[in-house]
Amino acid sequence: MKLNPNVLDCAAAPIAEAWSWVEDPASPNLIDMCQAVPAHLPPQSLRDYLGDAIKAGEGATYTDIRGIPALRAALAGNISERYQGSVDEADVLITAGCNQAFCSVIDTLCQAGDEVIVPLPCYFNHQMWLSARAVTPRYLSFDAETAMPDPDEARALINARTRAILLVTPNNPSGAIYSPECIEAFFELAREHGLALIVDETYRDFIDIEQLPHRLFARADWRDTFVHLYSFSKVFSLTGFRTGAVVAGQPLLEQLKKIQDCTAICAPHAGQLAALYGLQNLHDWKLEKSDELAQRAIAIRRAFANPDLKYRLVSAGAYFAYLQHPFDASARDVVRRLIQQHEIVCLPGSYFGQQQEQFIRLAYANVHESRFEDVIARLIASQ
Repeated sequence: MKLNPNVLDCAAAPIAEAWSWVEDPASPNLIDMCQAVPAHLPPQSLRDYLGDAIKAGEGATYTDIRGIPALRAALAGNISERYQGSVDEADVLITAGCNQAFCSVIDTLCQAGDEVIVPLPCYFNHQMWLSARAVTPRYLSFDAETAMPDPDEARALINARTRAILLVTPNNPSGAIYSPECIEAFFELAREHGLALIVDETYRDFIDIEQLPHRLFARADWRDTFVHLYSFSKVFSLTGFRTGAVVAGQPLLEQLKKIQDCTAICAPHAGQLAALYGLQNLHDWKLEKSDELAQRAIAIRRAFANPDLKYRLVSAGAYFAYLQHPFDASARDVVRRLIQQHEIVCLPGSYFGQQQEQFIRLAYANVHESRFEDVIARLIASQ
């Protein structure tokens, strides 16, 4: 049979490829810094609640295409409070994870041949979906000093086929947290040209609660331009439950419902129940885990201050550290050697877009800071 050439040209799943280089997955010396996963299970109270709910028959049926109304209302309230803005239940559509949220938004906005402006480095699944849909990413260069994208550079890339600007903050893979001023400058640029500004904020719960991520939701006109993507996977340790959300204006959501109905009908019911429980009951637990990650980010920055280390820490935050390696070699070769000779499982920068051969990503969220000195020692040994 003949296969879709766009899918054939799409890169292979990066996590699986990196793990194919691991010679002994059961090795006790292995340090897994490959995939962004929480280091802990959901709290026992959530597991007990969900177990009882499923035993009672809840979670076995479809929900509304847009998701459970109570969950949509709870997320709208959570966002309104966190961003000091105004979001209604009608602005929310629950998806099967944030990846599906992104895919559905792209399918609603773009047709083959359209373009999306994407800062480097970029999340590999975003890049893969654009490729599979024959949507062209127009890349913004990576400033390894600031780790921030430049709105003026984006302005020069806009043309008649541009449909959206995509930001991910806190960023995957770099861990960089884009400033409110940076995000708002991109909003103004998108608004000026009639584009969507898609902002994936999967990791926004790992920004200091006193820090306002941006002020877009406080604008009366945010629904005309802004598309917020969110995930419950990291904040409540629900990666396997596949629950995310799109928050946007009605014209987009009404059309996106068609995509949702064809691909998932609705997000998994059990995952929606778990997410609702989390929003209603786990605020203090969430803050505790967020503080643990903040301390881990401080610890990894401290560890990389080692004067014997030739790897340079470019940025770190949320779940990720982005490193510049010191070798005249491809990122894949560097990572393969780190995996096979030093048992640090990580990802090459080349998975995150063009011009990233000098970088590698460490996902440190599931590695306790007590092991960071061991990580540094192994990196030094690899030099």
